[in-house]
Amino acid sequence: MAAWRGLLRTHALVLAELDAALEQEHGLAVPEYEVLLVLTESGDNHLRMSELADAALLTRSGMTRLVDRLERQGLVRRERCAADGRGTHAVITPEGAARFAAARPTAIAGVRRLFLDKLKKKDQRALAEAFDSVLSEHTA
Repeated sequence: MAAWRGLLRTHALVLAELDAALEQEHGLAVPEYEVLLVLTESGDNHLRMSELADAALLTRSGMTRLVDRLERQGLVRRERCAADGRGTHAVITPEGAARFAAARPTAIAGVRRLFLDKLKKKDQRALAEAFDSVLSEHTA
């Protein structure tokens, strides 16, 4: 149980501090940054809303509200899916790509400072393997 509690406390601490840094320096909350990251890494800068929700670990309704906020900021826009006309894509805008590019060094530095630098390389590898073990049973 110590490992479980440690995971929860560490996650909460790192997320809160990273969120504060991203908000202060770039006007982005961690979930907003995560959406921009997923869209940027999608290859063509857009995803179906349902795929984006899955990738960002949000519910579909939570993703809808988050994309609404990003849309109001001009960072994302919605487009109808050309393939079937029923679904909607979230598309990162040029302003969203620029904001993401500016925020990325802050996010990476924060993860390093708050988490990775506190661990030896062997401990980082052990944690990665442990998380992979847990996740592999749920994604198989």
